[in-house]
Amino acid sequence: MSLSRRKTLALIGGGAILAAAAAVGHDITRLPRDAMRPWDMAGQYEDPRMRALSWAILAPNPHNLQPWKIDLSVPDQATLFVDTDRLLPQTDPYSRQIFIGLGCFLEVLRMAALADGMAVEVDLFPDGADDLRVDGRPVAVCRFTPTDEAPDPLFAFVQQRRSLKEPYDTGRPVPGADLERIAAATRHFGMGFTTDPARVQEMRDISTEAIRIEFATERTLRESVELFRIGYREVNANPDGLEFMGPMFETLRVTGLFTRETSMDPDSIVARSAYAAFVETMQTAMGHIWQVTPTNTRLDQIRAGMDWVRINLAATELGIGMQPVSQALQEYPEMAALYDDIHRRLAPEGGTVQMWARVGYGPDVMATPRWPLEAKIVGGTG
Repeated sequence: MSLSRRKTLALIGGGAILAAAAAVGHDITRLPRDAMRPWDMAGQYEDPRMRALSWAILAPNPHNLQPWKIDLSVPDQATLFVDTDRLLPQTDPYSRQIFIGLGCFLEVLRMAALADGMAVEVDLFPDGADDLRVDGRPVAVCRFTPTDEAPDPLFAFVQQRRSLKEPYDTGRPVPGADLERIAAATRHFGMGFTTDPARVQEMRDISTEAIRIEFATERTLRESVELFRIGYREVNANPDGLEFMGPMFETLRVTGLFTRETSMDPDSIVARSAYAAFVETMQTAMGHIWQVTPTNTRLDQIRAGMDWVRINLAATELGIGMQPVSQALQEYPEMAALYDDIHRRLAPEGGTVQMWARVGYGPDVMATPRWPLEAKIVGGTG
């Protein structure tokens, strides 16, 4: 949910911000180095399970909640649980997106272990699962054994993968042949896509309307705003949620222009500028991609996540940026009409649209902060 820095400067008024920056001083240039350290620590552990897990925590996940807990008390085994304190009850009431994120985690875990000469046998939902609620039962038991199997070539792009939330270059089309290559990377459900200008514009407009609804619905907006991490100190203290980093946001924070309170006020300059920036960003999509599953079980969601991270990595290999535009897929009453609309368009024969994203070419961006792996271990190390 990071705002385009270029667009926000223009919308809020670069002159005012630059003038205020002079009073703030060098603090605006600080970066949350502690929060970025897990990216450097990936693979730097003695225990092969920890090495694989240190890569898995870099997987994409909704609102960067990092909703995973791992028990390592059994030797050669890692048991994955949902962190029930890291859910999105307003925008993801059935935790469908949470389980997609866990599928991303498990696929990166598998690839990382394989690159390290270890196979991972994954026993999903060994004690069953509830398709509508989250409880304390394990999501997966992962057993590690040596293997001679060749590494997955997509693993090489885990550390370069980003969610590109900036505006895309509207003068640079995305080749359909490249999207076909990305679709070929999936292992379970495949991937739909379009670069047809008329269809892309329809999807731009749907994603824009979905943003409007989420902004206009107080409880769904508040759920996101409460996850704002504004400035490097907040990001270091809580390296999850929706981060706003860099000199511009440090200045807005210190001057009081950007706070959680101003973000909730629809008449504030920050709220109006944020909405305008989101809308303009959605309107730069140069193509769209999506995933459809025939049913909507927890197993479907996990496998959709496994495919989703592979799609991300294949796009990274090709230099194509992508950003989920999942608002219209969210299952709360105010979004119902758009939910039905996008399903008619993308799943006309039935099924559930699990993920939907815009694609295009844009600038390089920083990695997203992460909690250290040690913060996610809830059992002993076996």
